[in-house]
Amino acid sequence: MELAKKISIRLVLLVVIFLLANFIYKKTFWQKDLEASNGEILTDLLNAQDSADVIYMGESSNFTTYKNDTCKKSISDFTADYFPSLVFKSVNKGAVHAGTYLALLKQMKNNCRTKTLVITLNLRSFDADWINSKLETSLLRTNILFQKYPPLVNRFLLSLNAYNKKTEKQRQEDLLAQLKTDPLNFPYEFKYKTAHEWDAAMANGGYLNTDGSWNMPKIELACHYIKTYGFQINTQTNPRIKDFDEIVNICKHKNINLVFNLLAENIQYADSLVGKDLVYLMKQNRDLLVNRYNKDGVLVADNLELVCGKDYIDKDWTTEHYMQNGRLRIANNLANSLKKNYPKEFKDIKITIKPCFSNSPTSTDTTLISKALNDIEKRIRLTPEWMQQIKAKATEKNITIDEMIKLDAKYIYDTEVKPKIQ
Repeated sequence: MELAKKISIRLVLLVVIFLLANFIYKKTFWQKDLEASNGEILTDLLNAQDSADVIYMGESSNFTTYKNDTCKKSISDFTADYFPSLVFKSVNKGAVHAGTYLALLKQMKNNCRTKTLVITLNLRSFDADWINSKLETSLLRTNILFQKYPPLVNRFLLSLNAYNKKTEKQRQEDLLAQLKTDPLNFPYEFKYKTAHEWDAAMANGGYLNTDGSWNMPKIELACHYIKTYGFQINTQTNPRIKDFDEIVNICKHKNINLVFNLLAENIQYADSLVGKDLVYLMKQNRDLLVNRYNKDGVLVADNLELVCGKDYIDKDWTTEHYMQNGRLRIANNLANSLKKNYPKEFKDIKITIKPCFSNSPTSTDTTLISKALNDIEKRIRLTPEWMQQIKAKATEKNITIDEMIKLDAKYIYDTEVKPKIQ
């Protein structure tokens, strides 16, 4: 009996010491450790949950702006304009994905002020390149600090390196293996079995200059589009599906309305550079995600095809960075989705959103654009090597040669001519 009493006293003393140490750590070094591990986003969430009606969680797509934007508001800020009586707060950090959102959500209280959570649903985050990104090790390291344990325990686990510490070389090997083995299944005959085969074919002179030499910038961009979007989501093995499914369950448990903001991708460039087969995969993956989560009662704001090519900031890479007009389009669509949850709070506002295929040019501008496009079309027709490519792509897309010439001319204008006159 005496021994049991001594053990009990010591156990209580250990618990008291641990609680005291955890309290001291949280008040002194915890915030510094979060900052050192790029984990300040947790503090943002904990502060927002008791002061915001709606929290918008996202990556750089939300806050990236263009140098010539007349308004630098984020997507979440533009969306908040439609609901002046509600408090919106954003919790975002570049390059994060659903794995980070999931770790953060586990830290939210069950009875906080926030009743609606908007989370970006980024199609690229499901691809092999992002899943095997060299940034993944760093993200997993930071996520250790977001676990639902006392901060001191999380810090101890971090010191033990209790996370997947694959090297960059290992992740590159995993990426290549996935590109080589993940099958591509179309409802029609397609000559490439994997994204790796497709990428290799494009890399072998997929685009030529007028002198017959390889157009390497265009080939590299087309190859990147193939590696980025040339996949089909496997709901049994894709880690992002597991993350988003668990996010749905957590929000149901916490009684939070969940909205997925499916981001826009550059469909126009994907079509112009690679063709309808790649666009088919992008839309198929979109349909899978929308249908899957609509069935779970989640609102999905579908923006996949909403932003036109000219409204992307990065035209030489695949990103979800939009110029002002693109952010306005997404915010407008998202606000109309949120209207279902907040019909009384929604206020229609007067904003100028430019048409997707036009910058609302004057008649003079239109004439100049038309002349530039005609000049490019002439160049194409007078270049035998270029015309060979046009005929092959026209056959592949099942369109006429004239239609393919116009598509190529439009792409050349948008990527090579227009940037020089803006």
